[in-house]
Amino acid sequence: MSWSSKIADLLPSWLRWPSRATARHVLIGVLVGFSLSLSSTSFALYLQQRKQKRQISKFTARPIELRSDEVVRGVAGLIGNTPLVRINSLSDALGVEILGKAEFLNPGGSVKDRVALQMIDDAEKRGLLRPHTGSRIFEGTVGSTGISIATIARARGYDTTIIMPDDVAAEKVKALEALGAEVERVRPASIVDKKQFVNLARRRAVKFGEQDRIDKSDPTSKTHQHLHPYTFESPSQSMLVTSAPQHLEFDSDGSEVGSGSEEGEQRGFFADQFENKSNFDAHFAGTGPEIWRQTSGRVDAFIAGAGTGGTVAGTGQFLKSMNEDIYVAIADPEGSGLYNKVKYGVMFDRKESEGTKRRHQVDTVVEGIGINRLTHNIELALPILDDAFRITDAEAVAMSRYLVKHDGLFLGSSSACNLMACVKLVKQKGWTESKTVVTILCDSGTRHYSKFWNDDYLRKADIPINLQIVEDLLAPLAQS
Repeated sequence: MSWSSKIADLLPSWLRWPSRATARHVLIGVLVGFSLSLSSTSFALYLQQRKQKRQISKFTARPIELRSDEVVRGVAGLIGNTPLVRINSLSDALGVEILGKAEFLNPGGSVKDRVALQMIDDAEKRGLLRPHTGSRIFEGTVGSTGISIATIARARGYDTTIIMPDDVAAEKVKALEALGAEVERVRPASIVDKKQFVNLARRRAVKFGEQDRIDKSDPTSKTHQHLHPYTFESPSQSMLVTSAPQHLEFDSDGSEVGSGSEEGEQRGFFADQFENKSNFDAHFAGTGPEIWRQTSGRVDAFIAGAGTGGTVAGTGQFLKSMNEDIYVAIADPEGSGLYNKVKYGVMFDRKESEGTKRRHQVDTVVEGIGINRLTHNIELALPILDDAFRITDAEAVAMSRYLVKHDGLFLGSSSACNLMACVKLVKQKGWTESKTVVTILCDSGTRHYSKFWNDDYLRKADIPINLQIVEDLLAPLAQS
């Protein structure tokens, strides 16, 4: 017996080296256990990555990317994928991240580029519009949507007629005319008035489709038949397309379902951004997914003003679908009824009823947001709205001047309202850190020289220009 064997016999059994068979079994067990652990971890990571890819693949928006080395196809390729900009002055003062989606960088200059593109794309996919046929798009708008429609329509080969109130900023009219749009300005009126700008746009589209045709049943007759236009309705009962009913199609039960479109057939298309669900879809499939990716899913609140309601409805619905705890709120200007609808369940109080102020619908210097009726897109927003913030004209003006002074950001009136609402939300919640609030920077101040950025106009309207309003709101949290 060797000396090593003698020593081994003297050791207790638990200190003795195991036999070769035992050592082999232990080694195999360790390897099998390690392999199973590695395999289960890899499988779990694979499932997680697959789930993330499925979520992203539901949406058509492209990844956020720089365009310096990219060639896009026409003006439509420039729409969307706008950056998020940190509002340094507000973020530093409040101790939270205030981020603005820079929609003023779209080629048409506003967030409405997304909506206009989606409405026209959807109409073309359904065969309701054909480019370069002499067809005309009609819309009632306070400016930005009209400019966006005119921009895309010009690129696609359509004419445009824009009906708008006569008290909007003159810069918007000049932009529309430069884009070749036919502009009709009318007095502000309630939606129940036939002469209200949205109602007039619909009537103009109907008139465009009306034709007189010689009665061909009698070759010797010179009388004319007055043909009413054929209309198509979208699922949200909004879009209206008119044309001469030359080639009708019928369902199996004999009911008329549509009008076959000839090459070269002129049509009048009433887009109706207020009711058209394409408005909602543009933000649900575009703006919302972009914000989610840009923030890596770290969004605590989203705020936007509501004019048609499409931006807050589509973006808010998407963000809520990804994380139901995200707080969604609207910024509402003076005279609009949406604040009371969200807070108290009523559309407006007597002070805000139509016809009681100098401007029939929304008596404010802010353009583009605020309304006193429920549109289809606003109805889509109501279930996901957690709060609303009333923004006065003085607050919006103060915020716009504060941002120029401290951040060099020259923004329009609705953007200023949105950012004021962000500050109010943070103050209300008492948030101080690890929170991210996202809003929409709808357009730049270049569309508002004659009103919102005109000091003489503001003085005549008795609206103060007082940056202290913002500084006082920020001060308590900045000092805490």
